[in-house]
Amino acid sequence: MPAMRLRAICFDLDDTLWDVWPAITRAEQRLFDWLSTNYPRVSERHDIASMRARRMAVAAEFPDRQHDLSFLRIESLRRHLVEAGYPAEAAHDGFEVFFSVRNEVEPYADVMPALQRLSGRFRLMSLTNGNADLARIGLAHFFEHSLGAREAGAAKPDPRIFSLLLERAGLEPDEVLHVGDDPAADVEGARAAGLPAVWINRNALAWPERFAQPEWTVTDLSELADRLLNQAP
Repeated sequence: MPAMRLRAICFDLDDTLWDVWPAITRAEQRLFDWLSTNYPRVSERHDIASMRARRMAVAAEFPDRQHDLSFLRIESLRRHLVEAGYPAEAAHDGFEVFFSVRNEVEPYADVMPALQRLSGRFRLMSLTNGNADLARIGLAHFFEHSLGAREAGAAKPDPRIFSLLLERAGLEPDEVLHVGDDPAADVEGARAAGLPAVWINRNALAWPERFAQPEWTVTDLSELADRLLNQAP
C-alpha cells in the first residue's frame, strides 16, 4: 500500500463484516410467515419470489429512491396489504418484523478482533448501501460515524455519499481508507471520490477486467489490521 497520511478507516458493512444473505433469507421467510398468520389474503396471493418482483417494480417506478431499501420494502408491502383489503399502516409493522431478523447477522470471526485492534489507532466509520443497524447488531460502539444510502440520498459508487461522510468527519479524502467487498461500489466508488481503497476478497473471486487493479487486496480484516498497524507510526 502506498504511503498515506491515514487517520480513519471506513468500512462497508454487508458482505464485508458479515454474510448478509442468510439473514435476508430468514427475514423474508419470517415476514411471509407473519403475513400468513395476520394477513392471510396477502400470502394467498403471493409467495416470496413474487414479493421480490414487486419490490423491483417499485424500484423501477421510483428511480430517485432506488437507494432507499427500507422505503422499497415498506412501499411494496403497503401495496400488497391494500390490494388484499387490509390497512396500509400495517406495512410498518411488517417491516419491523423483517428488519429485526435482517439485523440478526453473524460477523465474520476476524471482524471483532480486528475492529478492537484498529480502533486503538484509527477513527472507524461505516458506509453502506444497505439498511443494517449497527446498534441492533452490537457493533455501533466501534464507529464514530455511520452513514447509509437512505440518509445520504445516494448510494455507492455515487461520490456524494463519500463526500457527505468526509464532511461529517472533518477529513480529507486521502486521510480515509475505504474497505469493501464490491469492486464497483466500494473500490471504484471510493477511488472516484479521491479515497484510497482496499478490496476485501474473502471468496477468492477474480477482479473484474473492466476496472483498474486495486492497489491493495486482503482476504480478511486480520490481514488488514496486520498490514496497517505494522506500517502505522
